[in-house]
Amino acid sequence: MSDILDLTIDLIRRPSVTPEDRGCQQLLADRLARAGFTIECLRYGEVDNLWATHGSDGPVLVFLGHTDVVPPGPLDKWTSPPFEPTIRDGRLYGRGAADMKSGVAAMTLALESFVRDHPTHKGTIALLITGDEEGPTNLDGVRRVVEEFRRRGQRIDWCVVGEPSSAQTFGDVMRVGRRGSLSARLVVRGVQGHVAYPDKVKNPIHLAAPALAELAATKWDEGNEEFPPTSMQISNIRAGTGALNVVPGALEVDFNFRFCTESSSDSLRERVDAILRRHGLDFEIAWDLSGEPFLTREGALRAAASAAVREICGVTPEANTGGGTSDGRFIAPLGAEVVELGPLNASIHKIDEHVALDELEKLPALFLRIGEKLLA
Repeated sequence: MSDILDLTIDLIRRPSVTPEDRGCQQLLADRLARAGFTIECLRYGEVDNLWATHGSDGPVLVFLGHTDVVPPGPLDKWTSPPFEPTIRDGRLYGRGAADMKSGVAAMTLALESFVRDHPTHKGTIALLITGDEEGPTNLDGVRRVVEEFRRRGQRIDWCVVGEPSSAQTFGDVMRVGRRGSLSARLVVRGVQGHVAYPDKVKNPIHLAAPALAELAATKWDEGNEEFPPTSMQISNIRAGTGALNVVPGALEVDFNFRFCTESSSDSLRERVDAILRRHGLDFEIAWDLSGEPFLTREGALRAAASAAVREICGVTPEANTGGGTSDGRFIAPLGAEVVELGPLNASIHKIDEHVALDELEKLPALFLRIGEKLLA
């Protein structure tokens, strides 16, 4: 087997469902230590984070990834066991094959090659790996590491996130920004009682319905040339006691904004509050800001990444800001340029997740070329 296939298989075999790491990061740390990197393990709560650096001063180029994976789901639906890597039809199957143990393996091999070929490179080249990217809160992963970096005054100039970004062919999409994510849990209070006595109850479902309809129909902004318009989606509604003849005393609603730079988290909160008050609701709302939107404009990192894709993949990547969120949202506020670049994302989080072997073999060379263009 090739080095990249061998290392990716070794990582997939370890069932590192968030926040478990199962030795993935120690495997990477041992390799990079032998290559001359300084290794630091940052553990917060139950989460392991790995910070490996080579060189000194700036500029600082960081490759960012995660070793944790989502649960495999029903095992009987997989063609082969999710944590027993299997090759068939030119693809490597297993949980994490695309998201993102192939990317983590490729970045590790690229860094080994880079310091071997360029031992006196300028600046600092680094690998940052977390075990809390797929978790529900990300509290002890890169978000927490960045807090430590701020305390230390750790500089990051460029960050390559190895998330699977490609859509149709390897290298066709490069993420240069992401929308912000703002979630809310709304509780609308009413008065519980018997359904036969509407004069003695206040049905929170009936009371909230017009406000929810207005929230769903509102156009929050027009977007701009870099981002699509802000969207709002209701994901969960809960009410009722389970009895058919009881009006509930409260209604709970979960919803989320994916917002562009034309809106802010503060402006969205204010507009939602105004709509709810205009409908006369007795309510409380708890907000959770997962990340503000960010955009990396044309500069050294985008130029280097685009050139590397053209050389290694033979295509010119489309720069866009689509998709969900990534840990790049925590790095960008440090003043870093951030891009996301990796294999096809068609199978991520799905049954029979996989990565094409021809993509896998190109990944280390792609990351190596970016490093060479910026620091060699």
